[in-house]
Amino acid sequence: MKLIIAYIQPEALNEVKQSLYDAEVFKMSVTNALGCGQQKGYHETYRGADIEVNLLKKVRIEVAVNAEFVEATIDAIIKGARSGNIGDGKIFVLDLADCIRIRTGEKGSEAIG
Repeated sequence: MKLIIAYIQPEALNEVKQSLYDAEVFKMSVTNALGCGQQKGYHETYRGADIEVNLLKKVRIEVAVNAEFVEATIDAIIKGARSGNIGDGKIFVLDLADCIRIRTGEKGSEAIG
């Protein structure tokens, strides 16, 4: 079992969701996030004051999958999020020690689904 965490551009969310659905990955969590990387933000002027904006809007997607879905999930996220520009995002793959479905008490691979 793996936990896949991806940070992507907000405008790529619909494309990534569609790619995941096409790969038969339907369960995910999505949250708004702020972050910076190679983009390093930008400068803007607000009421005559120069402001450095270095935390940019991102979307964090978390997907818990069984081993046979890891590569398909990663490929789907890349397919939906890649524009070829700096700031497309990052994908992190973590080992998932356990998963428990609260409703039924199922554990491990059966709980992920």
